[in-house]
Amino acid sequence: MLDFLTFLPHNNDNKLYNYETIQPRREMFHQPAGGPLKTDNFINMKTLILLIAISLTGFLLYGETNPKQRVIILTDIEADPDDTQSLVRLLLYSNQIDIKGIVATTSCWMTSEIHPESIQRVIDAYSKVQPNLLKHEPGFPDAQTLSALVKQGLPNYGMKGVGEGMDSEGSDWIIKVLEEDDERPLWISTWGGVNTLAQALYKIEKTKSKKEANKLIAKLRVYTISDQDDSGIWIRNNFPDLFYIVSPGDNYGSATWTGINSFVQGIDNTTISNSWIAENIQQSHGPLGAAYPDVAWGVEGDTPAFLSLIPNGLNEPEHPNRGGWGGRYELYIPDFSKTKKGGSIVPIAPETRKIWTNAYDNYTPYIAQEYGRTVKQGPDSFNDFKATLWRWRDDFQNDFAARMDWCTLTFEEANHPPVPVLSHPEKITVKAGEGFTLDAFDTTDPDGDCFSFLWFNYPEAGTWNKPIKVNGAENVYKAYYTAPIVDEEETAHFILKVTDRGEPELTRYKRVIVTILPE
Repeated sequence: MLDFLTFLPHNNDNKLYNYETIQPRREMFHQPAGGPLKTDNFINMKTLILLIAISLTGFLLYGETNPKQRVIILTDIEADPDDTQSLVRLLLYSNQIDIKGIVATTSCWMTSEIHPESIQRVIDAYSKVQPNLLKHEPGFPDAQTLSALVKQGLPNYGMKGVGEGMDSEGSDWIIKVLEEDDERPLWISTWGGVNTLAQALYKIEKTKSKKEANKLIAKLRVYTISDQDDSGIWIRNNFPDLFYIVSPGDNYGSATWTGINSFVQGIDNTTISNSWIAENIQQSHGPLGAAYPDVAWGVEGDTPAFLSLIPNGLNEPEHPNRGGWGGRYELYIPDFSKTKKGGSIVPIAPETRKIWTNAYDNYTPYIAQEYGRTVKQGPDSFNDFKATLWRWRDDFQNDFAARMDWCTLTFEEANHPPVPVLSHPEKITVKAGEGFTLDAFDTTDPDGDCFSFLWFNYPEAGTWNKPIKVNGAENVYKAYYTAPIVDEEETAHFILKVTDRGEPELTRYKRVIVTILPE
């Protein structure tokens, strides 16, 4: 029997195009949604050809233009259970993120050993659920492919593993992937120490011409979870043009990424509770859920290093200042006097260059109402760098729980995210004082669930940083705004949040960037 997905268009990295938007076209063939479209009931090849033509039409109308983000993981797995937790989540998005390597490294918490076997153990658990995951979305790689990407850094701490004769399987692999004929950026998602990348950069500088080295380094994007060895500051000082996201130093309380597991007064923290994790992730979700360890220090402290690579309509990883699931960051030289010592063995030194680092959001959460308009802004407001991340926490936790359900449930039993569709471009231009309408009437849900809309301005993401209020209701498919009076060209970002009423509730977004011209 033929599989409908065989005929969907691919791009050059073998990514299948928008599967969900093509689902409604099954109806004309009286085929059930969710599984492969079978040819059992087809009378002749003409019908099959028609199907291919329709799927190509779907590609032209709805095809994704943004390729999957490439990433290499550097993990000090076994220094803390949170690396294993983050790896479980990462594999559930391995069809949406192009994993190019998973490298076992050291850190300040584990200075002389590495554990690639622990990476493999999680992949083995994934292998048992991968066939079921494919019932829900295409593109999940097989376990053999992932196992071939497991590499080793040196079992040396920090700069003791950088220099002449310090090459490793991991550092050479970074260079090999960088040298591939692929213009996409290569993200280095650093969950522990970063000396494997430091060694790759050291070798590139020593063995390549300046032009070749600059070309390779320009492809790199680094998101590191604080400084967990002394090679991070060395990299930033010696490669001043390298794209680098970090909350510098080792004081975790001063880091944006801790918004993933911080208990916040004034909001519902249920989705990071141990009972929620046990029910929604660990128990009765197959071998991969069973591989998810209990929290010891903080749940999934490394996950923010790849959250913004997930294509959800909000994330724009090349623009950290626009905000997303991994937090929001701005490019500046942080004040060293505010970079406090956190108690580990990592030395602190002043930053000599601009880095992408902590940024503040003014955020007032919406709360549900039992009568009348279903939502309103609550009584508590926050001005915080951690809020740039935890404001999305329930959304990405529910998304994780749904994908964990995919490990064991059929398509019909599980929930799948809605598909927001704008009736206009994602970038529009208006004049100061002019009214404009944002419209998502054609939004759909692959499971036929009811869904809710929420429109809001995200002031910190644009150049116009004063809030722009909606004229009327913000929870309907069409929102009306009036452009502010400006003296020069400004940009304002508006986010559409669409949440279905499945179990768990799932959210997807659209970002509309409005350019406002002076009168």
